[in-house]
Amino acid sequence: MSYNSWIYKHILLMSNNTFSEASQKTLFGHPIGLFILFFTEMWERFSYYGMRALLVLYICSTENSGLGWSKVEALELYGWYTMLVYVMSIPGGIIADKYLGQKKSVMYGAIILCLGHGVLAIEALWAFYSGLGLIILGVGMLKPNISTMVGGLYKQGDLRRDKGFTIFYIGINIGAFLSSIIVGYVGQTYGWHYGFGLAGIGMLLGLAVYAWGQPYLAHVGNFLGQSTNETEKALLDKPLTKVEKDRMIVLLISFLIIIVFWGAFEQAGGLLNIYANEKIDKHIFGWEMPVTWFQSFNAMFIIIFGTTVAAFWANRKVKGKETSTLLKMGIGTIIMGVGFLLMAAASKEASATVFGTASFWWLTFAYLLHTIGELCVSPTALSFITKLAPVKYASIMMGVYFAATGFGNKLAGTIGEASQSDPIKIELIASIDQLASFPTLQEKIKEDESIAIKSNIYLENGELKATSYEDNTVDVRSVFKYSDAKQKAEVVTILSENNATKEAPFHASFKFTKDGEAKKITENKGDGGNYEGTFIIEEIQSEREYQTFLFIFILTAVFGVLIILLLKPLKRLTHGAEEVETLQA
Repeated sequence: MSYNSWIYKHILLMSNNTFSEASQKTLFGHPIGLFILFFTEMWERFSYYGMRALLVLYICSTENSGLGWSKVEALELYGWYTMLVYVMSIPGGIIADKYLGQKKSVMYGAIILCLGHGVLAIEALWAFYSGLGLIILGVGMLKPNISTMVGGLYKQGDLRRDKGFTIFYIGINIGAFLSSIIVGYVGQTYGWHYGFGLAGIGMLLGLAVYAWGQPYLAHVGNFLGQSTNETEKALLDKPLTKVEKDRMIVLLISFLIIIVFWGAFEQAGGLLNIYANEKIDKHIFGWEMPVTWFQSFNAMFIIIFGTTVAAFWANRKVKGKETSTLLKMGIGTIIMGVGFLLMAAASKEASATVFGTASFWWLTFAYLLHTIGELCVSPTALSFITKLAPVKYASIMMGVYFAATGFGNKLAGTIGEASQSDPIKIELIASIDQLASFPTLQEKIKEDESIAIKSNIYLENGELKATSYEDNTVDVRSVFKYSDAKQKAEVVTILSENNATKEAPFHASFKFTKDGEAKKITENKGDGGNYEGTFIIEEIQSEREYQTFLFIFILTAVFGVLIILLLKPLKRLTHGAEEVETLQA
């Protein structure tokens, strides 16, 4: 028996056990232990989302010791990383059940996370990979077990459980909001690794809160080993009933929409993060907002609207209207998807002008819709599993749920990769003197800084021509050479198929960065050599982004509508699992 059967073991045992005095105390009608876990998770999410706000930007950046990878490579790594973070919940739960219990697993997970963020603060590639690996292991140990402990605070059928998960969820988002503002600002302004280090300090605070609050968690998360409770043993050993099999079917179907939901939602840290950095106008009354602050919008909206959305569903329940978790999941997925319809509109606005940007309101309202959708789906998802999963397969079903979340994150990375045009690799061949038409670039090259040239591109006699966007008479084509002849042919084909001419050109931004090793050699500073670069065709990239946003909208809408259409037969298969809740002290 592994980690999520703990929920059921506690549910069964709590009705017969007497809790310690500390563990019986309540605050605002909920066990004080809930708020210990609330603040622990708040600081853990501060560290995780602070790092997430910086991750893709750091990987793509050529400034402040960023890695300088392509956006496709960054999104690929982002997808694998966020998937593994959640998939590792399965071994994390098994370790908790067989060896440590949830309470100790959370403690060790928090310690590993502190080490991971600390290593990320070191400016070295080995530290980057090692830090990510430690964070994956730490979250895998902490995330499923702290969530399971929340469920263990409440007795079977206690109506407060869903509300408890909502309170816990607000803690998550307070941490996410603060981290995106603070960690994001520090990382962008003072250096990526300072931001990673600050995220680690947040995790240290979470560890301290958790250690201090142990007396209030005395009855949950303990390692029971082999249970001596005969009733419990019978439940674990008996074959599945028809009711339990039906409920398993419902859970497996619900996991499909979980994959789709998170596959769309997690664009926030990847595609939407890159899009905000490059194509959203971040100026507000003359002040430019740091791009990482957009990552705080979701958390801010959850804090503002969390109780409102919860009250909406509670009022429906009081009136006897449909409030099943499946309905919430279907509606929430559709609402979240509409946010991507707004982003499709933003893409059209940005592409209406050359090298244009879209109003930040598009992204703001998209995040608002994503938040409302999330509030309908996520806070009660774990609770839903504890209601439907059979005791003997409870750990497997919770593990599959977290794996589904992880696969959703990987789907997000894959969709993000598909939204990006393959960059055309080029090399800078012009000397500093030959760049006299670009005085600003000359100054940057003298300091070995990265440079970019906005250009009109078109075909003339079958050959690529490139001129400065600012001054159409300035030749840019002589500045670089292709690194790959095959890619050169692809560019010619694209321009030919789209009839790009001097009078109606396409556009590209040629970006060059000096090789990292050459940059370290002091004697080479300012020589203009060893500059490699890439470019993409803006019109092609804009169309890909538009199609991606539209695809996500259609995907989420279809899955959401299917869940609603199948609601009645799926509800029958739950056999009233959500209709037996009562308010308990």
